[in-house]
Amino acid sequence: MNLHLQGKVAIVTGGGSGLGAGISEVLAEEGAHVVVNYIVDEKNVLQFVDDLQTKYRTHCTALYGDISKAEDIEQVIAQTLAAYGQIDILVNNAGIWPTANIVDMDDAAWRKVIDINLTGTFLFSKRVAQYMLASKIKGRIINTTSKSGFTYSTGGHAHYASAKAGVIMFTKALAREISPYGINVTGIAPGMVRTPMNTKELAVSEAEYVKRIPVGRISEPREVAYTVAFLASDKADFITGTTLDVTGGMLI
Repeated sequence: MNLHLQGKVAIVTGGGSGLGAGISEVLAEEGAHVVVNYIVDEKNVLQFVDDLQTKYRTHCTALYGDISKAEDIEQVIAQTLAAYGQIDILVNNAGIWPTANIVDMDDAAWRKVIDINLTGTFLFSKRVAQYMLASKIKGRIINTTSKSGFTYSTGGHAHYASAKAGVIMFTKALAREISPYGINVTGIAPGMVRTPMNTKELAVSEAEYVKRIPVGRISEPREVAYTVAFLASDKADFITGTTLDVTGGMLI
C-alpha cells in the first residue's frame, strides 16, 4: 500500500532511539523527510540520521531540543522550516519512564515526568498547530501515549501513567479544536516495546510481562511505527481524536 508520504516533512521527538527510532525509520522508508529531535546520545543520533539518508534516499536531520522548554521547541520548528519550508507531521514521542512509589517520590521527579511526558506534548503541539493553521496545512499530529494511560497495573509509575492519561485527553481536546481545519490529531498506545528504556525490566521479568500480553511476546519498535505511518497518511483521513491500542491485546 502506498501511504503517499513521499516528500512530507515529519518531526519525531525522541526520534533517535527506541520506539522513536523505529518511527523515524518507517517514515523515512515511506519517503518522508524526517527531523529527528533528540536531547542525549548525540553521536549515535547523528550516525542514525546518516544511515537513514543513505538507506532510504530521503533528507533527514538531527535537531537538538528539550521538549519541556518552549524556546527549544521554537528553535526546532524554526530550523525545520528553514531547511524544508514546511511541516506536515508531528510525532510527539519523547518521554521518560522512571520508577518510584508515590510516598517516596520527590516532588521534583513528579514535575519532571509531567513536564516532559505531558506538557512537552502540549508545547510542541500548540506551536505546530499554530503553524499549520496559519499556513493552511492539512497535517497530522500523532501522540505516543501508553497502555498505562488507560489502565494501571504495576506500581511505581503513577507520574508516568498520570501524564499519559493526560495525553489521551489532550489528544481528544486538540482534535476537537483543529480537525475542522484538516489537521487530524491521534494517539497510539503501545504496551511493552523492546527499547533501551525498559532493558533492565525485561532482563529481570520478561516472562512475567509476556504472560500479560495475549499475542504472547514483546513488540518491536517497527511494529508500532507502522501504525504511526498509517495515521500520518491520507489513508487515515477519517480518523481523529482517538488513541489506537497497539498493545498486543493488553487492554482487552
